[in-house]
Order: sequence, then C-alpha cells, then structure tokens
Amino acid sequence: MTNKLEQLKAMTTVVADTGDLDAIRAWQPQDATTNPSLLLKATQFESYREMVNEAVNWAKSQGGNNRELIENATDRLAVIAGSRILEHIPGLVSTEVDARLSFDTAATVARARRLLRHYADLGVDTSRVLIKIAATWEGIQAARELEQEGVHCNLTLLFSFPQAVACADAGVYLISPFVGRILDWHLAQTGETSIAAEKDPGVISVARIFSYLKYYGYRTIVMGASFRNKGEIEALAGCDRLTISPALLQELSEDEGELPRRLNPEDVYCEEPRTPLSENRFRWLMNDDPMATEKLADGIRRFAADQITLEERLVEIAKAS
Repeated sequence: MTNKLEQLKAMTTVVADTGDLDAIRAWQPQDATTNPSLLLKATQFESYREMVNEAVNWAKSQGGNNRELIENATDRLAVIAGSRILEHIPGLVSTEVDARLSFDTAATVARARRLLRHYADLGVDTSRVLIKIAATWEGIQAARELEQEGVHCNLTLLFSFPQAVACADAGVYLISPFVGRILDWHLAQTGETSIAAEKDPGVISVARIFSYLKYYGYRTIVMGASFRNKGEIEALAGCDRLTISPALLQELSEDEGELPRRLNPEDVYCEEPRTPLSENRFRWLMNDDPMATEKLADGIRRFAADQITLEERLVEIAKAS
C-alpha cells in the first residue's frame, strides 16, 4: 500500500503551504500558495537572497519616493518568488494583496492589476497566478470585479459559512477555508487541549462548505487550509484541494496506513436552502459569529504586521546596497 500522502494525491490536489523553494522542489505539489508571513520567513533562506537583491535593485531603478520604493520592492519580491515557484510546479501560485487594503475594494483591485503587470513584465503566463485576497465584504467585491475581468482569485482568511457563500455567489475561483485557526479559537474558549478530528469545528466547517457548494453546483474550488495536525487533513480527504505545510506533508508520507475518502462531490447532500447574501445580511452574520469576526480581524492584523516587517527588512537592504 502507498503512503497516505500518495493516497491523498489520488483524490485531492495537494498544495504546498510554503514559500521555501527547497521544500517545493522536495514535495513536488501541484500548486503553491504564499503570503507575507511565508515570504518573510523565506527571505531568511539563502535561496532567496538573489531574489531580494533583484527586487530592491529593480525598485531603485523605478525612482519615486520612499513609499513607492517600498511598495515596488515588496510587490516585485512577491512576484519574483512566485515566478520561481512556478518553475517547479505544474499548476498555480497564489500571490497575496497587501492585507492593509482588506477594506478597500478599489485599492485591492488596483494592487491586483499591478501584481499581474509585474508577472507579465517577467514573462510569466498570468493565467497561472491566483490573486489572494482576505475574505472581507470589500475583498469579496474586489474578487467579483477581478473575476469578471478574467483574473482568478483565492479568497483567504475564510472562517465562516457566510464568507464561503458570498465568495461563491461572487464567482470566486477558489476559497481557502481555515481549519486550524478555528480549532485554536474553540480550544481557547473551552480550555480543552485537543478535539478528535471528527468533532473538530474547523473540519466540520470545511465539510459543510464543501457540501453546500457542490450540492448547488458552484464552480468555486474549496481548498482547506491552516492545519494543526494530520488528523484534520485525513478527515477532509477528497476535498478539492488542501494546502499543507512541509512538516505535515512529511508526516503523511511516513504513514503507510489506509486513507479513506471522506468528501466526494458526487455524493453530497445539503438541507440548507440556497440563499444569496446582501451586504447587510453578510455583515450581520459575521457580527453574530464571534469566532469568525475575531479570527478574520486577527489574521488581517498578523499579515499586515508581517508585511510591515518585510518592508522594513527590504529598506535596510536597500540602504546597505
């Protein structure tokens, strides 16, 4: 019998949740996804030093004030990293819009277009790039506009069923409902130290979203994300895609046990009515869900903080060069 990672790949598209090129080469995932936190970590790798210097030098060549230099350098680094990743995978790479734009639809759309211009400038086929956006109401509307232009999006920091429904109704290409961070919140609230995978609230949330979208024929791809343990991944075997850290990929590859399929688009049932959400209804449902509200806000703050730290690091490099 093959290991659980190979069994998982037979029913689910495996995505690498890392910006580390060495890990991507080692695990050979179909797709890869990055964010400011992963890029910040990646800048510590020797393999990224050349990319960092290239991004800073390019930004300097464009002129402009300090703010423009910083934005140009960070965007260029994200795109250079994405282009290098695409050399090692057959599928798609996600590149994230600055989290500080999460509540500004127009600015999110403008930044997404700019990222794609960077990719085109490097000779990359932009159809292989997903624009990654936080699943706020404003972010979802930005994705709606971009999808209508033919730009595919990955909506991240998704913690609730209403977020998923709003994304699907907006025609979003892919959503990344989180698992582990939902578990974290519930453990903190209850004082428990662990929850069995079949009762894991993050697992249950993704399974509910998957069933609803498949039952009503939405094309939106469901990609479970933010896993805390191997059991959560196993409980979602059969989901469209799963983005998994190198550490958990390693665990799966070392497990020779049988991995049964848990989710199947051909065998879903949903009793919930198909109900498009207005902005008012969306905001009320989010307000009524303290976990989703808190984790979305926390995720945006964390990504923004890492973006700022990344910018500061690039400024130091620019001054030294």
